[in-house]
Amino acid sequence: MTQQSEPTTTRATALTPALKSPVSALSWTAPLASPAPPLDEPRPLGERRVWPRSFHDRLTAPLPGLRAMARFAREGAVRPGKEGLADVPRLPFEPGPLPDVDARTVAITWAGHASWVVRIGGLTVLTDPVWSRRILGTPARVTPVGVPWETLPPVDAVVVSHNHYDHLDAPTLRRLPRDTPVFVPAGLGRWFDRRRFTRVTELDWWEAAELCGVRFDFVPAHHWSKRSLTDTCRSLWGGWVLTDSDGQCLYFAGDTGYGHWFSRIGQRYPGIDLALLPIGAYDPRWWLSDVHCDPEEAVRAAQDLGAARMAPMHWGTFVLSAEPVLEPLTRVRAAWQQAGRDRADLWDLPVGGSRVLGRRGAAVT
Repeated sequence: MTQQSEPTTTRATALTPALKSPVSALSWTAPLASPAPPLDEPRPLGERRVWPRSFHDRLTAPLPGLRAMARFAREGAVRPGKEGLADVPRLPFEPGPLPDVDARTVAITWAGHASWVVRIGGLTVLTDPVWSRRILGTPARVTPVGVPWETLPPVDAVVVSHNHYDHLDAPTLRRLPRDTPVFVPAGLGRWFDRRRFTRVTELDWWEAAELCGVRFDFVPAHHWSKRSLTDTCRSLWGGWVLTDSDGQCLYFAGDTGYGHWFSRIGQRYPGIDLALLPIGAYDPRWWLSDVHCDPEEAVRAAQDLGAARMAPMHWGTFVLSAEPVLEPLTRVRAAWQQAGRDRADLWDLPVGGSRVLGRRGAAVT
């Protein structure tokens, strides 16, 4: 097993005062890239590996203790009030056909939450596919799935960020052929083995595998994993960097709080054309800041990454926390403008919406 390449730090030490300050209103320019560390050679697909029993040492911040749990029981709100839910009918939902692309064009379609249909290098890749109407412990989705399952082209690969129920959905995955290539965090392969998936590749942070000329790199995130009472942090969590043979590069963050990993990812993968970043499920902040970005932090993360464009996700689908349902969208638009970024580079898609990158990052409308 490849050991963790970067030291784990606490959130307090990772965030400098400069990073905690408001997003700069000055015109944004891409940061000067320092020399990128050499990337590891891709690992074999489907490699059988032995992992540690726990990944607690990868946590950026400790998980909530008894005192925090007691406070949350006293005052924590997990759903918006009536006023916060009033805008549910206004949530953007505009499904359309998947764009026609060739093997040298990158396209994305937002199915909702963290589920994307990514077309890259001639492949159709699903990220954290959740096509179910309801997930465990959460009210039914407030917007329909943006891409009907029957309209999908053959799925060439799936990437999974971690094992929380809103990112790893068994009913959706049962719809896939069992020989679909699946890329998952270290320790999560057992879950797929039990469901008879035959082409499962587990990766540690900073490791990669390659499928049909597309490179899949697994990168760190500020999050955690748990699916039952006894498996806390038994599998890893993270995001994915997908790179085609022309060097076009897309970053899918999965689920994450804000912190030092974004700049490290940007250093290792300079020239990210598009970052898919979470902007929702952030209130109450004292409870969720270590594991979920708010909209302003997502914009800072895009800048730390050196990403040319950002597409927001993880909002407008499931009501997971207390912020008003439209607030993530209004706040991310304001933060993007305050940062001096070009409005055209914020791809704030409706559920079901698509955008296409021309070759080497030229946007196609």
